[in-house]
Amino acid sequence: QVDKILASGATLLQLREKNNSTEEYNAIAKSVKKIADKYAVPVVIVDNAEVVVASNANGIHIGQNDIGPVECRNIIGDDIIIGVTVNIVELALKAQADGSDDLGVGAAFSTSTKADASNIDHKIIADICSAADIPVVAIGGIGISNILELTGSGICGVAVISAIFAADHIGKATAELKKLANQVVCND
Repeated sequence: QVDKILASGATLLQLREKNNSTEEYNAIAKSVKKIADKYAVPVVIVDNAEVVVASNANGIHIGQNDIGPVECRNIIGDDIIIGVTVNIVELALKAQADGSDDLGVGAAFSTSTKADASNIDHKIIADICSAADIPVVAIGGIGISNILELTGSGICGVAVISAIFAADHIGKATAELKKLANQVVCND
């Protein structure tokens, strides 16, 4: 599936394996990274700096309840991307000041992938985009039927899971989402 998604135009792969041991997560990450490297697509690991280092991943994405960007940077080094999930302007500015390279903002829409995520007003997404000097990626519940609602928000990307993996044809879904995302995202 990873090969098909990347061949269909995904521009970044974020690996979220919360229910696996670190050893299992490492093995999966190394396998995914090998495939992604064929397409020159970066791999971002969710919440596990040890896996980032062991798998030679390109980045990490952390939440508000994880280690912060400063501590994370000390573990993974200067050349690795750090993304932080935020849902208000103040947290966005703090993450940016602490060295985050990008922000994940949401949930933009209802999502079954992360039960504890609540929707945020799209005006807040736009406010974060206006306030932050780093790229902002909309996350949560984004799919073909609603992605265009984010037009004009200032986002520089979208993160999707179910819209691809729940699709009958994941390659076709990936290509369609990429086409729609290109209509929505900033071009800075």
